[in-house]
Amino acid sequence: MKKKLLISTIVISLLLPSCAAIVSGSKQTIQFNSSPSGAIVWVDGANLGVTPVTTKLERIKKDQKVKIELQGYKPYEMTLTRKTNGWVWGNIVFGGIIGLIVDASSGAMYRLTPDQINAQLANG
Repeated sequence: MKKKLLISTIVISLLLPSCAAIVSGSKQTIQFNSSPSGAIVWVDGANLGVTPVTTKLERIKKDQKVKIELQGYKPYEMTLTRKTNGWVWGNIVFGGIIGLIVDASSGAMYRLTPDQINAQLANG
């Protein structure tokens, strides 16, 4: 009986080597909106386009600075924060140390919050 349990555990840990990477991937879809629309979205100094825009950002980076600008309005600034992805606990439960390493190196063990930004631009 113990031998079957051990074999089952090994098989499961080999089949699910990186829960978060399989389920969530290393990139996350983030949606940017503004009122009024047509504002330029910058993340860590990179131009991502004009609102409304949806893009995929890598999770591996630390917190990311967001700036949304529209001429005649005050810039909107905020930070996308990195938190632990709940799927990473699947690696701990199933004993997948290899999966934990894969999730950490790919960034899949994290999630960015919030995943939708709605900037209310003030006249300025």
